[in-house]
Amino acid sequence: MESTGGPYLNTAAVTSPVGIARLLQMTFGCTTFSLVAHQGGFSAAYGTFCMFVWTFCFAITVFIIACEFTHLHSCLSISWGNFTAAFAMLATLMSVTAAVIYPLYFVQLGCYPIGCEVRDFRIAASVFAGLLFIAYATEVFLTRAKPGQVTSYMATVSGLLKIVQAFVACIIFGALVNDSQYSKYVATQWCVAVYSFCFVVTVVVVAFSVTGKTALPWFPFERSVVVYTFGAVLLYVSAAVVWPVFCFDSKYGSPQRPGLCAKGRCPWDSQLVVAIFTYVNLLLYVVDLAYSQRIRFVSHL
Repeated sequence: MESTGGPYLNTAAVTSPVGIARLLQMTFGCTTFSLVAHQGGFSAAYGTFCMFVWTFCFAITVFIIACEFTHLHSCLSISWGNFTAAFAMLATLMSVTAAVIYPLYFVQLGCYPIGCEVRDFRIAASVFAGLLFIAYATEVFLTRAKPGQVTSYMATVSGLLKIVQAFVACIIFGALVNDSQYSKYVATQWCVAVYSFCFVVTVVVVAFSVTGKTALPWFPFERSVVVYTFGAVLLYVSAAVVWPVFCFDSKYGSPQRPGLCAKGRCPWDSQLVVAIFTYVNLLLYVVDLAYSQRIRFVSHL
């Protein structure tokens, strides 16, 4: 038989530093949700979210390893470099969130009332959840764009920030639906419109990058992204001014947390979360705008 021009299997997918990081991700992810499912246990929305994060990240990581090891990713009609960089950043954010939430709500030092065995399983699961976050953060560190290096857009600081911006927007949406009373004023409704618009456009930018559609001749993608980022900064500036005024000024809201407000079901708490992460996202968009002046898009990597 004649050679077809190269090995069928890509051993570098599991022996390179990035490949080793992915193998660790797969191992730590599988161990974490196995410990929780076997004896650690989970309940309510927080526990379900953590299990979703660990199983979702595990499944996608296995898919990435399998595709790179067998070269099947070359058959997919997506920009593989953008896809893996975007997923690594998303998995880092999701895993660190789960690594904080699970021990916060499920781990205790004493054995009563869950029993020492369950407690030990939960502590072990929390340790592996932290290791899982480190493994994903390591991949982001290894694959990020270096100065002067030609790489995919999602591996650049600007591309990685797009994932963080969308993730922060999801936190804002979660606080908004938790009885934030945003519909009380037109001004706060405007803020919700700002969050929604910027989130949708950011997701579209990521989707275009992952699908490799950034080099369309009739669409100046690079210029459009920079213009959008500048517009997002202006929109978030307006939200950063309007939201605190209509939520914490004594004329419209309450400067301090009401004393009779129930923990976990207090509109003031949700409004505070929205305000904090509004400023976080504003800072992210400002940094994104600064970095977007220094990069060039590569759609086919």
